[in-house]
Amino acid sequence: MVDDLCPGVVIMATGAWYDPAQPGTPGALEKHGNPNVLTRDVGTSRLSQSTAAQTVLVDIERFSGDVPPVTAFDGLTIEGR
Repeated sequence: MVDDLCPGVVIMATGAWYDPAQPGTPGALEKHGNPNVLTRDVGTSRLSQSTAAQTVLVDIERFSGDVPPVTAFDGLTIEGR
């Protein structure tokens, strides 16, 4: 699938929990890879209210420094475990 991408096109897996490095700070690093930080929070129409995630323009740059830990699951408890 990746070999079929056009030059300049990015593919990103979805499903990560929102986990910003500095909660409440616009533009903060999203540590877990949640793609919702890239998309507008607006529905495609009044009828469907589906997301418009296939229409995102992004700039990508290499991250340098220590990788911050994912903390999205800190304090999470699962019944029976």
